Amino acid sequence: MGTAVAGLLEQQADIRLIGGVEAFGHPRLGMPLGKGAVVSELRTLIADADAIVEFGPIEAALEHLVLAVERHTPLVLGTTGFQFGQMQEIERLARSTPVVYAPNFSAGIAVLTRIATEAARQLGAGYDCEIVEMHHRHKKDAPSGTAKKLAEALGKAGEKSVTIHSVRVGDIVGDHTVVLAAEGERLELAHKATSRAAFAQGVLRAIRFVVGKPNGLYSIDDVLGLMTRP
Repeated sequence: MGTAVAGLLEQQADIRLIGGVEAFGHPRLGMPLGKGAVVSELRTLIADADAIVEFGPIEAALEHLVLAVERHTPLVLGTTGFQFGQMQEIERLARSTPVVYAPNFSAGIAVLTRIATEAARQLGAGYDCEIVEMHHRHKKDAPSGTAKKLAEALGKAGEKSVTIHSVRVGDIVGDHTVVLAAEGERLELAHKATSRAAFAQGVLRAIRFVVGKPNGLYSIDDVLGLMTRP
């Protein structure tokens, strides 16, 4: 994701990429990136940053969020796999700096969530609801953050628990299918990401959205301007 986002940012006339962060020992350390280079410490870049994009491991993401709060720098956060207590900490820290958090920055997934939850609401408790999510073999967390958010929304809409089936094979970027079924019929709603460009475009929109916003935790729905159902 870092490579996909960096490549897109370097094409923008109104955004200046000032560098990137990788772990100690990473082979890209010291290599040029944007107007700067890849470094091992965010502190060396943050003074010149108007916003931070974070897709790193959980521990690094939380450390960088604390630093963003210290510097009052807006953060776009796409790391997945946070536990409940860690999400509470993110919500607490976001009171002191603007944060956009989304387990998936695809506009298509945001709309799928809206459509699927409305379908679950309309069909009611008589329909079983399950999610099948597929990702590449190297993805560490399962279920995916996207599937968990989908299940949470569907569970509230249909007033039931939603089972998630995770598949880790090959080089799949990300497939999510919602299945609503009853006697005699089945409704399937699916989103398939064919490249990380879909997520990178959402991150770009999130960057433009978060700079200048009041402190708080924002979602991809906020970025896209999707209205909350009354």
